[in-house]
Amino acid sequence: MSIILENLTKRYDSHPVVNNVSLEVADGEFFVLLGSSGSGKTTILTMIAGLVAIDQGRVLLHGRDVTHLPTQGRRVGFVFQHYALFQHMTVADNIEFGLRVRKVAAAERRIRRDELLELVGLAGLGNRMPRQLSGGQQQRVALARALAHRPDVLLLDEPLGALDAKIRVELRRTLKAIQRELGIAAILVTHDQEEAFELADRLGVMSFGRLLEVGAPEELYRQPQTEFVATFLGTANLLVGQATPGGVQVGPHHFPLPEHLHLLNGSQRVQLLFRPEDVALAGTVEELDCPSFGRGEVEQITFGGFYERLRLRLPPIRGVRPIAPPVAYGRDAMAIEVTRAQDQANRFPLQPGQLVWVGVRQIHALSHPGLRFLIPSDGSPEAQVALAIAHPIARLSHGRVTLLGHGLTGEALQRHLQETKEQLGSGLAALETRTTTLDLAEAVAEEVEHHPVDLVVLPAGAPETRSRTVEAFLQTGEHHLLLVPGEQALPEKALICIATGEPGKEDVLFAGRLLRHLGAEATLLSILPRTATSPHAQEKTSRFLESGIRTLEMLGVPARLTIRTGRVAEEIVHEMEEGGHDLLVLGAPLTNRERQLTLDGVTGQVLNQALDHPILIVRSFVRIRYEPFLRAPKVRTTILKEIIF
Repeated sequence: MSIILENLTKRYDSHPVVNNVSLEVADGEFFVLLGSSGSGKTTILTMIAGLVAIDQGRVLLHGRDVTHLPTQGRRVGFVFQHYALFQHMTVADNIEFGLRVRKVAAAERRIRRDELLELVGLAGLGNRMPRQLSGGQQQRVALARALAHRPDVLLLDEPLGALDAKIRVELRRTLKAIQRELGIAAILVTHDQEEAFELADRLGVMSFGRLLEVGAPEELYRQPQTEFVATFLGTANLLVGQATPGGVQVGPHHFPLPEHLHLLNGSQRVQLLFRPEDVALAGTVEELDCPSFGRGEVEQITFGGFYERLRLRLPPIRGVRPIAPPVAYGRDAMAIEVTRAQDQANRFPLQPGQLVWVGVRQIHALSHPGLRFLIPSDGSPEAQVALAIAHPIARLSHGRVTLLGHGLTGEALQRHLQETKEQLGSGLAALETRTTTLDLAEAVAEEVEHHPVDLVVLPAGAPETRSRTVEAFLQTGEHHLLLVPGEQALPEKALICIATGEPGKEDVLFAGRLLRHLGAEATLLSILPRTATSPHAQEKTSRFLESGIRTLEMLGVPARLTIRTGRVAEEIVHEMEEGGHDLLVLGAPLTNRERQLTLDGVTGQVLNQALDHPILIVRSFVRIRYEPFLRAPKVRTTILKEIIF
């Protein structure tokens, strides 16, 4: 293998931007790391090149452990997105620079320079200055310079991102041909899916520091194993259905599975994936040559050159949750994305507002992960009370539970875990146990870093210390938190407290996802200050809450709205008492610039009240993109010299 990465981890401010990534790239393979901005792609490249220190893990290049070697000793070629050429040097001098500092003889440098100029299609342009070249030509110079010292591996950081579409297409072909001719192992990072599909022998999909799936482009597109990859690679229609012998049931609709995919348990909830090109449209149900998905209304038509793209609006299917396209906040219908060739569009022209029958030619089924629960337990009465409500919630939501034993040692700990597993019994999608000797807040932080979860369930603790306790458990990870103050029945009436804005939408969506499994109803509560008594303020808040009600009802959760006026924390407590609610849903504040979460505001004030019902703390996230210092021109030049040396 040319490149082996073993459990690479990199943290900034204790936040893992690369999280336990392992990967092997074969000799001569063109590997593409694909992911959105901030997913950790570039950080992996800089760790391989030695430009960023590795917190954990190893890097091996052609069998050599280079983890602790300086950049100059790793024999890597690095191509930047923004060329990073020496502007005061000619094209020839740029290409020769690394050879010159290595004391390579002038005659040998010229031979190598001319070989590379011809290889990248710039023969005869060696005397030009970079400013006299187009962007595409400058990137060819950067590639030639990276290859000049005959590196063992080639690393490319979105090298085509700054170019226009036509030049990108031309350079993709050139890049692939050069890599093939040289037989060099290459890793390219990009967020451009078309680029990844065209260049990659294999590609890996990253999300928030984790390498989720690796495989051939067609394999990952047609048969992804995770929800993120299914929706990230191309456009996806993704719904939650039920596995049946030989197929998948989505409400009243049944779709047969190909024989090689009959791998699902008959009682298992699954995700049904079909791509836009797998959708058939017809004027009548009899004209469909595939299973029907019902009748929909054409909402939007977009010209895409050879293809026509359509978005259809379909009525909701009872008991079915659409995942992609996501249901927009406040919508009471589901959407289906369709792509068809222009000859199909010409044979059966459609217009917005027209009704059409929808069929699905081909599907792929993914195991539905369900909600993931982390339940710490030390055997105390408080922990047992939290476990008593967490278990039925996890069972009803088809959840996967991790039981984290703490506060005990040796035989006492093992006996407690065994007794608890027997107490939980069957009915869970999955149950595993782990143990820790760390402080509980540290243990939860470490657990969610390595095994992300949706919901951590904890005893509520004393009211006067509750907000500080919650802060400690929400400082890391992306989980929500359920606090259980005492023995409880399953919630039947939830109070969801929201303010208008994007975080409020996330509060409604996660609460609805949980409540739908419990058969509970919801009240959306928004509180206006006494000064905001204008009809406009009331109307704006009402519209937002009404949209939230439609969203909840789309998920199968009956809902109503309430608007109160006064001090926010006081009014929330009053509504809980007067409305007979048995679950309180609060949104956690966003983290600050230092990624710290503080509960000095309304959420903290409510938490410190002596409420005797469970409290669900829902987190909203503003992603912080960690740029590994490659943007400043002066710094790029310094790094470039390190690579070339």
